[in-house]
Amino acid sequence: MRLFIVLLAVLMSGVYATDADAQYIEWQIQSGHPNVVELALYSQNRVRYSWPGPGRVYLFDDYQVHSIKTSCLVGETLCYGAWVKNREDIYWGTGYKNSQRCSNCCYQCNGVVTPVITLRP
Repeated sequence: MRLFIVLLAVLMSGVYATDADAQYIEWQIQSGHPNVVELALYSQNRVRYSWPGPGRVYLFDDYQVHSIKTSCLVGETLCYGAWVKNREDIYWGTGYKNSQRCSNCCYQCNGVVTPVITLRP
């Protein structure tokens, strides 16, 4: 009986909660390009893991700052990849399908809110 009470106390305290490993990055992104821009966020730790999901993209067809909050694993690195719709040769960050390298397009998952990232022509 005593072991049951100890286990129950541990479970109720949240020590055993699997959500403890979850965190987020809040991306602030603005397109400065006159054409429609597509964007995806790519995990650098999990193979082929992206936001908003497989085969899907975020669309930017205005000049507003958009906020995208992504749930991710604590310490995971996420990078943005963006490109002009139907023009994979015009890109920012890691580009289409995470196929390029970048020097400043990645953030670590730890509850950060990014500065405004402006995708300029």
